Amino acid sequence: MCRHLAWLGRPRSLHDVVVAAPYSLFRQSWEPRRQRHGVINADGFGVGWYVDGRAEPVRYRRAQPIWTDASFASLAPTVASGCVLASVRSATPGLTYGEAAAAPFLHGRWMFSHNGRLADLDRARKVLWPSAIEVPEAQVGVDSAWLFGAAVGCWTAGASLADGLVAATRLALDAGGGRVTLLASDGTSVAATVLGEPMYVRELTSGVLVASEPSDDEEGWTEIPYGHRVEISDGHLTQRPMDL
Repeated sequence: MCRHLAWLGRPRSLHDVVVAAPYSLFRQSWEPRRQRHGVINADGFGVGWYVDGRAEPVRYRRAQPIWTDASFASLAPTVASGCVLASVRSATPGLTYGEAAAAPFLHGRWMFSHNGRLADLDRARKVLWPSAIEVPEAQVGVDSAWLFGAAVGCWTAGASLADGLVAATRLALDAGGGRVTLLASDGTSVAATVLGEPMYVRELTSGVLVASEPSDDEEGWTEIPYGHRVEISDGHLTQRPMDL
């Protein structure tokens, strides 16, 4: 399990996106309100963002709880971006710990995060590994990384951001299923697929926030329906059922 979010819109500081809200991702690392599995997300964290003039995202991640990292606390108010993806991790027993296992995972211009757990890890590794071996960050011993490898294989073949997530979800179902809610960005768009763990979206005049749970009690949050895909691009949000 984990908590994750993505922001796409006008530039906002990392502090504003990740830390400032009353029930922010930062707070969800020790006090999530709607987490169904696990009670704390202290097994690492990561924040990725895009900057002008660079196609690949910048990433800051650590193996420690986000609330213990004074360097991130100092950095976050000074960095702003119009596209951010962040995650706090609750590790699955038996899978790899450490910084390399913390989302977001990166390859080229893509960032990726997974919330959930695959049901049959041995089978999942066999099904997903053919794609993972082509992607360095997908070779980490966690199911999230293997799903990332599957998505990258589709993206590099020309699939849209959301289509790559749907394809990875299909492979996960072939491998025994599980909880497979995925989130990704390529710097100009954000996509999410919801299967097993909920996601919420809030559309503002300044942009769109997609998150595992609402970061405040303000109006405007809506839950993405189970089995749906969401795409955010050019200020527009579309959602429709996945074809699984």
